[in-house]
Amino acid sequence: MKRILVTGAGGSASYNYIMSLRNNLENEKFFIVGADTSKYHLELSPVDKRYIIPRANEINYIEKLNKLIKKEKIDFLHIQPDTEVAIVTKNKKKIETKTLLPKYHTLEICQNKIALNKFLRDKKIAVPDSFIVNSEEDLKGNLEILLKFHEKVWLRAIRGAGSRAALPVKTYEQAKMWIDYWKVMKGVGYGDFMISEFLPGKEYAFQSFWINGELIVSQARERLEYIFGNLTPSGQSSSPSVAVTISNKEVNNLASSAIKAIDSKATGIFCMDMKTDKNGKVKIIEINAGRFFTTSLFFSMAGINMPYIYTKIGLGEKFKKNWKKFDNLEANLYWIRMIDMGYNLIKENTWTSKKI
Repeated sequence: MKRILVTGAGGSASYNYIMSLRNNLENEKFFIVGADTSKYHLELSPVDKRYIIPRANEINYIEKLNKLIKKEKIDFLHIQPDTEVAIVTKNKKKIETKTLLPKYHTLEICQNKIALNKFLRDKKIAVPDSFIVNSEEDLKGNLEILLKFHEKVWLRAIRGAGSRAALPVKTYEQAKMWIDYWKVMKGVGYGDFMISEFLPGKEYAFQSFWINGELIVSQARERLEYIFGNLTPSGQSSSPSVAVTISNKEVNNLASSAIKAIDSKATGIFCMDMKTDKNGKVKIIEINAGRFFTTSLFFSMAGINMPYIYTKIGLGEKFKKNWKKFDNLEANLYWIRMIDMGYNLIKENTWTSKKI
């Protein structure tokens, strides 16, 4: 039985990865070790053993990770949190077990949203009009430029997940107060923010897995509703409460061309957020490299188990290929989830509720 170590195991994204391994169609069993910085959430993780590890920015993180790898005889390491992905990717030659991660340079581009935006724009790949906010003068001048063409502007942190520090704004005063608040409360200020055109249309998510520049498997979905989105100023929370599979050539082509542009030898997991502008054009918002979307279990339960494929290939094992590069699932499969209510996979026209 192969032994897998998962970090961030107390989080919902790692839960989805772990449950994908537990529910593989081959009925293969894994011994899964979970590691996290929090003893509380770790208790919820469906793993066989649990360990508390240091935070990624602590100097002994790699040392402790290797100690755990040796102690539990780990065959493969999956890193889920962005901060840990960055540290492990930078030090992957020091990691004493198998991993399957992008190049560190590739990760540096993807984890900085304004750097990614500029890189893709220079490659003539569709991204929203965006500017770095290094000062109040930057904010005021660039905001005026964007508001000439757009009703409102998207203000967000250039690093982090979950729509971190994101807010739609219509005035300089709103934007300045938002940055001032984050500077005082979180130490995130000028130089840490970007402003972009607000994209009002449909939002898409593209999950993919690559080896040496070859797309192995992918699937796209549309986010329809967000967990607690009604409680946030933006109406979004990044993680969907309702998502649906799609078959969209524009999304597939845009996503795959962007990843190949960033790294012609792309390896590992690449998950991309896209949204549609007021003219119906799909544009790339961000790329999460080296780790899965929170809701990876959606596709696994629907029939294309990317965490299992990635893990098996990461272990150096071969098995019969039964997937395509794109559109592995039929369109209109709905994934519905909510805190403390679990999840459900629904096929179009099989709804149990009826109008009165």
